[in-house]
Amino acid sequence: MALPQPASSAILRRGERVLLVRRINPPSQDMFAFPGGRGEPGETPEETALRELQEETGIVARHPQLFATYDLPSHDADGHLTSHFFLSVYTVEADAQAVVLAADDAADAGWYTLDEIRRLPAPDSVVECAERVLGQLQC
Repeated sequence: MALPQPASSAILRRGERVLLVRRINPPSQDMFAFPGGRGEPGETPEETALRELQEETGIVARHPQLFATYDLPSHDADGHLTSHFFLSVYTVEADAQAVVLAADDAADAGWYTLDEIRRLPAPDSVVECAERVLGQLQC
């Protein structure tokens, strides 16, 4: 089996809301997730998180701090592996006035509360991180 591909995502918080994008492409097509994507050759996971956030939302962030990691294999209906990512999730900081513009792999982008996230089609890892970052669970 092939090794997992590196991927990173960025959690940006504003008060009691976090920034999510609605994905255009698989593996999480039409689901809401933190801005993120595949690492490029020679790129650190931190650089991937910052680059993907900027590409998908137009926001330039700083100070990435590792928050969580996930091993995320995906399978088709027959059980065949369709993708496999090792995801590094970072919290980041950005200017409060930064305007969000959905671009690249993001169909939409917006700020969501934990209650809203729990009702959205979102990967379990996104809900778990949102619960942790918004202070709903003890780490």
